[in-house]
Amino acid sequence: MTSSRPSGTALRLLNAFDLRHDEQPVRVCGSAQRLLAFLALNRRPAHRRTLAATLWPDLNDKTAATRLRSTLWRLPAPTGDRLVDSEGGQVRLTSVLEVDLHLVEDDATAERIDITQLVGEILPDWDEPWVDAERERFRQLRLHRLEESADRALQRGQWHVALQAALAACATEPLRESAHRRVMQVHLAEGNPGEALRHYHTVRRLLRDELGLPPAPATREVVAHLLGRPVDARTSA
Repeated sequence: MTSSRPSGTALRLLNAFDLRHDEQPVRVCGSAQRLLAFLALNRRPAHRRTLAATLWPDLNDKTAATRLRSTLWRLPAPTGDRLVDSEGGQVRLTSVLEVDLHLVEDDATAERIDITQLVGEILPDWDEPWVDAERERFRQLRLHRLEESADRALQRGQWHVALQAALAACATEPLRESAHRRVMQVHLAEGNPGEALRHYHTVRRLLRDELGLPPAPATREVVAHLLGRPVDARTSA
């Protein structure tokens, strides 16, 4: 799924639910929001019975099915484009709808996304169990995408972009050494060994205080040529 849909209908799930057509907000009722979000997060057709039971777990099957029919009927259709197909007992999103989360997930489009899209959370104000299940999966994906973005920017000499992506990964998971290594690599590439060394010592203290562990050999290796001085030996001791 790419960002060149002629209709310009976009669904945003990162940081908040937002449906737009040609950049203009589209009003969506609460039940329709949940329906679109569920289908977008699952990325595959859902059987009507399963969908109704998931979205209205406190209702009996008949009442939940009625709610689902009503919700499908009330879905917006910008310029006549249907957002959802419902045939043969299966419900799915149509190809007219671009989903921000899919752009992050798909390898074909991941390289073109903005770093700001990688620092969001999936529907942070929602407490649906099926949303919770997706948040951890996306957190891990986001970390890998941020590190990949840092690597690409570093190779291109885009120091600011590389540092922004690496620091965002560190903020997402402070104990992730692979993200900290990228921060140090950017500082070294910019010709700032002092910044790299300072970040290394920050990571070392963090790992010691939180986990009781030293940095991994790969982390130390990044600044190995800066270590071994008397002052470092005394600090380590």
